[in-house]
Amino acid sequence: MASKIDELDRKILRRLQADASPSVEQLAASVKLSRNACWRRIKALEADGIIRRRVALLNAEALSLGLTALVLIRTREHDEEWLSLFREIVRDTPDIVGAYRMSGDLDYLLRVQVGSVADYDRFYQRLIGRISIADISASFVMEELKETTELPV
Repeated sequence: MASKIDELDRKILRRLQADASPSVEQLAASVKLSRNACWRRIKALEADGIIRRRVALLNAEALSLGLTALVLIRTREHDEEWLSLFREIVRDTPDIVGAYRMSGDLDYLLRVQVGSVADYDRFYQRLIGRISIADISASFVMEELKETTELPV
């Protein structure tokens, strides 16, 4: 569902993606709108589902969660019962910060954020203890070249 947005909406979205903390007054001034016009546009963008929520982005390193693992999963199971359990595990496991069903040779890709390889091993043991997985492997991020939540609007 593509919503129709104009250049002013795009300016608002770019600024909010970079920093959602300024007041409506500050945001309005930066995009050269009145406070009320800016507020109405933000509310419309929220109502249309374009702005899902506003959050604080945390520093994983500062929280001793500096190890990112990309976990590749293949399964022989594709029935609703397995999928339901897998979705529940993904939803309820805080270490999993991203989960994707894939095309191609893999079935799923998980992005896992932990503090150490030992923490990853505990995550791994819990996961394989709860659900049948045909093949699982992980790669650890050595250097983050780019990470952004900003969409190119």
